[in-house]
Amino acid sequence: MGQFEQATVQKKANIYYDGKVTSRTVTLQDGLKVTLGIMLPGVYEFGTEGPETMEILSGELKVRLPGAEVWQEIKGPETFHVPGNSKFALEVFTVTDYCCSYPDKL
Repeated sequence: MGQFEQATVQKKANIYYDGKVTSRTVTLQDGLKVTLGIMLPGVYEFGTEGPETMEILSGELKVRLPGAEVWQEIKGPETFHVPGNSKFALEVFTVTDYCCSYPDKL
């Protein structure tokens, strides 16, 4: 899906790591929340409450998912899933465009 129809976008940005990772929260008509954002090159760690689906629309990075010993290479477009109540690490090599969805949060 290349676009969202009939959605509400929060004006205030979510800003992490001194502005190197930013996103905007979008609420879809059915109540599902997604974030659309950009990550600049760097190394980051994020925690999750519920499960997340990360859709990398463009960019190059590596991700280390919970319990994994090795980093997984991602070149957009590609998707990966993060379990709830966990932490994951990212090493971003190029400006990366992403969409994160939260299937448990309606």
